[in-house]
Amino acid sequence: MRLTRSIRRLNPAERQVWNAYPAGAWVDLRTGDADADDPARGAEWGPERTIRAEVIAALLLGAREPEPGRTAGLRLAGAHVAGKLDVSDATLTGKLHLLNCHLPEMVSLTDATTVGVRFRGCEMGRVRAARCTVNGLLEFDGSTIHGGIRLDNAHVTGQFRLSRACLHAPGKEARASESRLEDVRRPFTERELLERGLDQSQWAVWAGGLTVEGGAFLRDMRVTGGLRLIGAKFHGGVYLQRSVITATGPHAVQADFMESGAAEFSAGFTATGTIRMRGARVNGVLSFDGATLEAPDRVLHLSHAQVEELILTPASIKGEVNLGYSRLGVLLDSPAACTDRVQLTGLTYESLRGHWTVAERLDWLRLDPDGYKPQPYEQLAAWFRRIGHEPDARRVLLAKQRQRRRTLKPTGRVWGRLLDLVVGYGYRPWLAGLWVAVLLIAGTAVFAAVPPAQIDPDEVRRFQPFVYTLDLLAPVSVFEQRGAWEPVGWTQWLAWTLVASGWILATALVAGATRVLRPGNTS
Repeated sequence: MRLTRSIRRLNPAERQVWNAYPAGAWVDLRTGDADADDPARGAEWGPERTIRAEVIAALLLGAREPEPGRTAGLRLAGAHVAGKLDVSDATLTGKLHLLNCHLPEMVSLTDATTVGVRFRGCEMGRVRAARCTVNGLLEFDGSTIHGGIRLDNAHVTGQFRLSRACLHAPGKEARASESRLEDVRRPFTERELLERGLDQSQWAVWAGGLTVEGGAFLRDMRVTGGLRLIGAKFHGGVYLQRSVITATGPHAVQADFMESGAAEFSAGFTATGTIRMRGARVNGVLSFDGATLEAPDRVLHLSHAQVEELILTPASIKGEVNLGYSRLGVLLDSPAACTDRVQLTGLTYESLRGHWTVAERLDWLRLDPDGYKPQPYEQLAAWFRRIGHEPDARRVLLAKQRQRRRTLKPTGRVWGRLLDLVVGYGYRPWLAGLWVAVLLIAGTAVFAAVPPAQIDPDEVRRFQPFVYTLDLLAPVSVFEQRGAWEPVGWTQWLAWTLVASGWILATALVAGATRVLRPGNTS
């Protein structure tokens, strides 16, 4: 590689790096004083700790060959890197490993291919690595990145590490840096800027389409801005335990259509802003156990998702949760950790876990801000039946009919109340027997005290108040008592009431039985 004249004039620190690169040896410029070596104070470091970015780029681009039998690499600690480190579009054969370095300007790996990139405990400006391929580890553990990270459509064959990192959304500077892409004949509209990803001011991590073959470890981060992970694939899972995200826009995490082996937003994870995972697919556990979630409107948008096990037991949650049309293998949640608005229409699950009573589950179904929908009740009843709890299933279906009644016209509500009172919509047929017993006792007592008059005095009959009352209750005379005896005085009203009650009970029983026996019980 032909070197520029400026690169041939190296300062002593640069000469150390230049000589160490062929063997992949470390160059440590730190003083041993932890306070003085803090890269946040890197702007104060003098020329003895300054390395020009163009020198690093030249080495990574092949300015020096590796020593025979050694693996070349740039390993540097405690340096101030002056200028923009740009290795875009290049294929790098040597690893880059910077520790406690200060890189105030942009680091660009856009469209590059490299064998490993590590920035540990560094103070950095903006990182751009769109469409890059890292054949190994991509690490920013413990680093502070003031201008955010761009990783859209990047591919990492190893692990992706951001643990203990401190990330800041870039603000308007990110949009300004992309302005060169605009066509002066037709500038982008605000909508197009959002669609094309040119306005990244609210995103600390812009990583739509990112693929990570290993695990993505993002634990203990402190993020000001959001994580944009639309369509990202984390085959080894993504782990954000104890991370704190404070959104500068509406979303703390936007991960629509994300695919992951597991996703841990747990163990003290905190998000201020919406976590949106519409259409996401998690082949293992998606956990919010012990998390603190807060948003002014919708705090968790998990509709149309496929999750093997969802653990929804946050320490605190404020805002609406949308689980609509998702398919869950197992749902583990808790009434103590439930928000006051949950969209459940279309949600299906194979199993429910958690310490819930049936009454608490019914209250859970009523939290849907869209009001009554039959499917959530049918899904819950089907699960109770699947585990052999038929009485609980009937209780859920009865609650469904009662909620449905509120949506009917006045005549429908009156008939519904009657069905509920008499037979519990067919799910409590024993109520009809109770009403019959009460009416039989009352009728028998009254007609024993005030016997009816015999219609045909020439006919020899013995009056039986119980049989007479039972005959009045039957829709059709069975014991031929009605035609033989005529109630007298006010007992006529009782007789008419018994006849009407008999018809009502019979009709309600038929209607209730029809509802219960109907396939699917979906009415």
